[in-house]
Amino acid sequence: MTATLITVAPTGAEHTKADVPQLPTTLEELVETARRCEAAGAAMIHLHIRDADHRPTLDTGLLTAAVDAVRESTDLIVQLSTGGSVHDPLETRLTVLDADPDSCSLTCGTTNFGSDVFLNPWGFMSDLYVLAQEREVVPEFELFELGHVHTLARLIDTHGLPFGGKVHVDFVTGVPGAMPGTTQALLAGVAMLPPDVTSWSATGIGRTHLPIMAAAVSAGGHLRVGMEDNIMYARGQQVRHNDELVARAAELATLMQRPPMSTDDARAFLGIKDRRTR
Repeated sequence: MTATLITVAPTGAEHTKADVPQLPTTLEELVETARRCEAAGAAMIHLHIRDADHRPTLDTGLLTAAVDAVRESTDLIVQLSTGGSVHDPLETRLTVLDADPDSCSLTCGTTNFGSDVFLNPWGFMSDLYVLAQEREVVPEFELFELGHVHTLARLIDTHGLPFGGKVHVDFVTGVPGAMPGTTQALLAGVAMLPPDVTSWSATGIGRTHLPIMAAAVSAGGHLRVGMEDNIMYARGQQVRHNDELVARAAELATLMQRPPMSTDDARAFLGIKDRRTR
């Protein structure tokens, strides 16, 4: 692997606008963030949407508007979260694909999530997988636990390969109550991946952000960064803009002789259907 896929997750569903005013929550802020992060080296954007009161929402109209606006303003691969908030009902989470994203997240199992539980039963995962195949949307399989690797293999064995024929996974590490954000845990997960997997990336939550980023790029993986996962740039210094995190990831990848992947190369790499009209 000679290039690094960098995904930016700019908003998430956990931080509040009141606590983190620089968090991009309006459509205008998301588009501005997408442009700057693309310029800094990102090839894919993972979107959570907020309503007029800056609260997490899975409203189809708002999701569609965000997908369209980012697609019109950038060449980024637009990925929507199907996790939403941990409080969103399963049936509503399936409607995310109505917004016609390029990609979607697909979490491979239920996991503890701080004081909450992030629910992903087999029936929901299976329905989402088949729906993504039918809509020609490429899933990114999110793995919060080592046991989720087994579910990933079960989904592929049951339903075949996803649309595009590629299998890309993201290890989400450092969530309180789930897989720790350590090099040892990450590499244990990588060693367990089924042969169908064509690429993997890693995310480190909070203070695990930097060590997981270094471990992933040195082990041939790819990177997800962003204020959804980490709002601190350094001790005592909050992130001012998501492009700071993207630029640092791009600098590290370039230093490791694996510079950021272009958006066109990333589309081919992940098997993305081209929905761009311009």
